Amino acid sequence: MSLTSKLPAVGTTIFSQMSQLAAQQQAINLSQGFPDFAASDVLINRLAHYASHGYNQYAPMPGILPLREHIATLLQYCYGRSVCPQQEVTVTSGATEALLVAISAVVAAGDEVILFDPAYDSYAPAITLNGGKAVHIALQAPDYRVDWQQVAQAITARTKLIIVNSPHNPSGMVFSNADWQALQSLVVNHNLYCISDEVYEHMVFDAAPRHSANSFAELAQRSFIVSSFGKTFHVTGWKLGYCVAPAALSSEFRKIHQYVTFSSFTPAQYAIADMLAEHREQVLGLAAFYQQKRDSFAALLAASRFRLLPCQGTYFQLVDYSALSKLDDVAFCRWLTIEHKVAAIPLSVFYQTPPDSRIIRFCFAKQPATLQAAAEVLCKL
Repeated sequence: MSLTSKLPAVGTTIFSQMSQLAAQQQAINLSQGFPDFAASDVLINRLAHYASHGYNQYAPMPGILPLREHIATLLQYCYGRSVCPQQEVTVTSGATEALLVAISAVVAAGDEVILFDPAYDSYAPAITLNGGKAVHIALQAPDYRVDWQQVAQAITARTKLIIVNSPHNPSGMVFSNADWQALQSLVVNHNLYCISDEVYEHMVFDAAPRHSANSFAELAQRSFIVSSFGKTFHVTGWKLGYCVAPAALSSEFRKIHQYVTFSSFTPAQYAIADMLAEHREQVLGLAAFYQQKRDSFAALLAASRFRLLPCQGTYFQLVDYSALSKLDDVAFCRWLTIEHKVAAIPLSVFYQTPPDSRIIRFCFAKQPATLQAAAEVLCKL
């Protein structure tokens, strides 16, 4: 039998490829975006408590209510937005599930979806699976700012949705207030939907204002806002995230969510609810925590031949290696991993049409010793 693929251009993600290569080569893994340090002892102890006290069966489909209530409280504290935890907050099996479900909720055959390259690699396949067409707008180095006039010109009668990501993976760019206002105007004036991927929302550096689609009332009423506990609490393997959307959008979202995962990791939901209730400082201190890592990594690379690009948020650092090699970025990352035992991610894989550049991404969500060891190698190149 032969099967016609629904995603003929899609293979194994670059993140899996590079992490596998790093493991094979026993290389320092600065490629895939996960911490190499432990989560909070308090969080782990709470997980153990709930797992050992029988909280191991299906959670309610939209998530346990205490967790959704604490999410609502956090949104009110951070952004001044009031949401209904019963109707407007849904817990998901990671942000990637939430993105797929949100796209599936609004995109039909023939719809166009605007997204910005370099883009997280799950967006376009989810659009394709729903019969839509991804309209890619390329952002340019070194600052990767959005040209909103260019976005306006890309909107057609078929445009249904705009997907944004701030703080932005992989560039580290963060939307300004003016960016959010421009996005809101386009979404409202053209009767569009928005998916705001905010999994790095608590990692905004240099005392910059922390904006969100939650902060803009008209935009929020047309948006699915996706966040990640895995990123916030250093537990990416728990695959726990959530989506905030108005009741009508959440209703459509849940219709699909219930047939994708139905519900998510029950003891972890209770553990994270406790963390939000009792240790909110772990969320609010995340920006300072990762800014220190960004600054430390930048200082360690100061003597290298890499040129560091601006990083306003996330836990990723883009670097230009033009002074080191003429290899394309995929080949350079393989060479770096195999020959020098440090793994990175090539930027070109985040583009529909890659630019002629020599830029790769390092993850600095690592222990100081890991970053020190990697920098010693990188500074010798």
